[in-house]
Amino acid sequence: MIRQARLFLCALQFLTRLPTPRLALEPEAIARASPYYPVVGWSVGALSAGALLLASRLWPGLPAAVIAIAAGMLITGGLHEDGLADTADGLGGGQTRARRLQIMKDSRVGTYGVLATWAVLSVKAAALSMLKPTEAALALLLTHGAARSFPVLVMASLGYAGDPEAAKLKTSIGGARPLEALAAMALGFAPLALFPSLVRAGLGLALAAGATAALALAARRLIGGFTGDILGAVEQLAEVGLLLGLAASTTLR
Repeated sequence: MIRQARLFLCALQFLTRLPTPRLALEPEAIARASPYYPVVGWSVGALSAGALLLASRLWPGLPAAVIAIAAGMLITGGLHEDGLADTADGLGGGQTRARRLQIMKDSRVGTYGVLATWAVLSVKAAALSMLKPTEAALALLLTHGAARSFPVLVMASLGYAGDPEAAKLKTSIGGARPLEALAAMALGFAPLALFPSLVRAGLGLALAAGATAALALAARRLIGGFTGDILGAVEQLAEVGLLLGLAASTTLR
């Protein structure tokens, strides 16, 4: 029990800026903590949902959605958004494997990164704004949990692509075990059954899975596996897919 609590705190410290006892984030520990990524996602989702419900009292719709997304980025320190931007720059701008990895390690953001981040944040805000405040809050809670299952699946499916010694975050180089990926998916996906429309929840899950598969295959072909940036981009694309499904036309029951 103590070991599991420590692993959860490792995941919470790695994925958020929330106050926790400071632990040494070794690659092995953070990989073993991967089943708890969805649980951390619920924490981020709950706080973001609270921000949305409060903002909706004064600014319903799109402003409240943007405020909720901004709250989530404050909680995580923009960890996943940074990975998305670096992935877009590296995969989009590099011509060789070495050059792509070099670009992804660069702290500067290029045109591809800016455009990818703008597009993803815009779609997420638009999708949330289509839902009633209570549904949007539930969508945030469910989406943040489920989306963090997909990086664990990628960690279990691909090898690390970069130079471990040159990694910006050494904690991203560990791979997840198959059982850890299954546990993360069970924890992340099962709560989607709480959404009022199982069809829309299923659509969101399918879109998220498709986006994850497409990016994972591209990463394997272009750089030979995953990096921490790839995992961040996977989480963001999974969020987009899930929210698009949950916000689909209400004719889908």
